[in-house]
Formats: sequence, structure tokens, C-alpha cells
Amino acid sequence: MGLFDFIRNELIEIIDWVDNSTDTVIWKFPDHENNIKNGAQLTVRESQVAILLDQGRVADVYGPGRHVLSTDNMPVLTTLRGWKYGFESPFKVDVYFVSTKQFTNLKWGTPNPVILRDPEFKQVRVRAFGTFALRVSEPTKFLTEFAGTNSVVRISDVEGQLRSAIVNKFSDTLAEANVSVLDLARNYQELGERLRPLLQDDFGAYGLELTRFYLENASLPAEVEAFLDKTSQMNMAGDMARFQQFQAGMAVEKAAEQEGGIGGAAVLLGGLGNMMGAATAPAAPAAGPSKEQVMQLLRDLGQLKADGILTEEEFNAKKAELLARL
Repeated sequence: MGLFDFIRNELIEIIDWVDNSTDTVIWKFPDHENNIKNGAQLTVRESQVAILLDQGRVADVYGPGRHVLSTDNMPVLTTLRGWKYGFESPFKVDVYFVSTKQFTNLKWGTPNPVILRDPEFKQVRVRAFGTFALRVSEPTKFLTEFAGTNSVVRISDVEGQLRSAIVNKFSDTLAEANVSVLDLARNYQELGERLRPLLQDDFGAYGLELTRFYLENASLPAEVEAFLDKTSQMNMAGDMARFQQFQAGMAVEKAAEQEGGIGGAAVLLGGLGNMMGAATAPAAPAAGPSKEQVMQLLRDLGQLKADGILTEEEFNAKKAELLARL
């Protein structure tokens, strides 16, 4: 190798980044201590931004296109270096490429339950998880926050810090939205759109734009879910008497499926009228079932007979007993 070839190999003439990955956000051009030739070609592709750093200071920023690195195209670096009348010699700077494409399907979740002030339950512990999407909106700010001395920054390096920001503000933003935990399941999409601008302040501090934010699931403690299930059953029954009747009917159905079959169902049914009387008694002396309750029991008996749970004889015997109470 001659002296001319050695000098030529020490000069960088073409600077570009062909991104073959799906998760790289920042990539530093590997100069290998080489100098950039005056008039070198800088190619910036779509969804990329190239940033020149001079001794750690942000100099010139280039968007998509082909750029010739000369005095005319490097106004900030020319000022920093004091090139008043142009230059002919090679120079050395750090060249970083920042990807501005959208990164999707990033995960977030609450590792521990978050205490939430709820308009219905006052305070409740909630665990939630979902996905979000982002892109770099201010490349120089993002580079300053995350590059450091790293030559490559991947989305996973950024994702962890952003998840912490989401979890820290999740309870506050949800409280500002004033949505009860009872309404979370049917408002996941709407709630995600309402939370997104509230979380943007944290993302904007890093030069990022939160383009999508999804709340996919929110779970309550087991005891709260059990209470909600019981409340739903009571609402379906309408009142306490019908709720007890509803539970007794379920017990009859289960007894018919187990050993003893129809006979077991009939035994349980024998106590159904007593349960109804006890549920509606206002004082210590037990009052008999009302006419409406007896009629409802007769209708229930007829349905049991129609379903084949009670025989004709069992139905007639119980019907006679109930009619005797009127």
C-alpha cells in the first residue's frame, strides 16, 4: 500500500446508516478514529435524522436527503470551529443517526397494586397493564437524554424508563379522568385516549411523542371482585326475598344433578317456603308467605315439573301444601 492509498483510507467520504433492525433508536457512525473528508457525502434516509456533535456539543442537524459536508452545509460547526473563509483540510466530529419511525406494541404494567381514589368505592387497589407506541419528536433532546457514551441505543433501553414514568403517573391520571373501576372494562379505548395527553408531559421531557396508549386490562383484589359479583346477583334478583329465592333455586338445580336426584331437589324445595317467610318477616314472630310469594313458588314448581326435575306426584303434593297456606 502506497502513501496515497494510506491517506485515502484514513478519510471518510460516505456517511450513511442502513438500519436492518427493528428496535434501534440511536446509532453512532463508526469512524474508527478516521477523519471526515471535506465534501464528504452524508445520506439520511426517511425516518432518520443525522446529528453532528463537536466535542460533545450539538452542531448541525440533517433531515432526510443527501448532504455535502462543507462550509455551506455546516453553519453551526463552521461557527464553532471558527472557519471564516472555508476550509480544505479533513475534520473530525461524532455523527449520530436517530430513528424517527414509530415504535409500537411496547408493554407497560403495574408490578404492584396501585391505590386509586374511586368515586364509587372511595379507595380501591387496582392492577393494570397495556401497550403503548411512541416516536422521537425532538431528536437533539432525545440524543442528549439517552445517548451518553453509547454507540447504540435500542428501544428496550428506553422502554424501561418510560414504563416507570407511566406507573408513577397512572393513579394520578386515572383520578383526574374520574372514571370508576366499574366503568374501566367498557371504556378501555376511550380511557387510553384520555390518559395519553396526560402522560405526554413525561414523554415530552425526553423528546418523545406518545402516539398511542392502551389500557388492556385492570383487575381488582379478589375480595372486591367477590363483593361485586354478590352485588350483581342481588341487582338481578331485585330484592332480598327474590335474591334468597334465586339462591335456593340454584341449590335445587345442583341437588337434582347430584346423588339423590329428584328426591334431593324435593327435600330442598320443602324448605323454600320457610326461607321466603323468614326473609320477609319484620319481627320475631314468623309470618307466613304472602299470596304473591306462594303464587311465585307455584310458578317455580311448575317450571321444575316442566324441566323434569319434579314428578307429577311430587308437584301435586307440594302444590296442595302451598295452596293450604292461602
